[in-house]
Amino acid sequence: MNVVATDIEGVLIIEPQVFQDHRGCFLETYHENRFKAAGLSMAFVQDNLSFSVKGTLRGLHFQVNHPQAKLIQAISGEIFDVAVDIRVGSSTFGRWVGVHLSEQNRRQVLLTPGFAHGFCVLSESAYIAYKCSQYYMPGDESGILWSDPSMEIDWPVKDPIISDKDSRLPCLSELPPEKLYNPGKAP
Repeated sequence: MNVVATDIEGVLIIEPQVFQDHRGCFLETYHENRFKAAGLSMAFVQDNLSFSVKGTLRGLHFQVNHPQAKLIQAISGEIFDVAVDIRVGSSTFGRWVGVHLSEQNRRQVLLTPGFAHGFCVLSESAYIAYKCSQYYMPGDESGILWSDPSMEIDWPVKDPIISDKDSRLPCLSELPPEKLYNPGKAP
């Protein structure tokens, strides 16, 4: 397993070791001891699977009082995965990182708590698997408008397919600090 830093602390690219031959391939998508040995110790409590068609954009989502670490991987297809720093007081607050994840590159993105997350589908369809360190709590969910002009996210999809809920999310500047991630606040 190879761990690659991004421009924002708290967002890492994980490159699992892939064993491949004429039959196909095998890889460990998560191994607690290997993650701990790499300094990545977080407990995951929920696994999710998302299916979307080409042009779909989901996000940018987060939970306010129960922030989640996430380990994201494209099982089939290709996505552009985005993490936005919403950690109050962070030197990279409001900045974003985008990573291409696909069934071909087999990369994963690991987000520590304190990031809004979203992705858009570049292939005909995509299955996305992700682990979460906190359970999903509908009353605690929040988000940021995918097209917030202050962030200038360079989405590779024009005219994306978006849910009504996601199209009504506020811009980052409209969210008060208590509705973002505050590292000193206990979940």
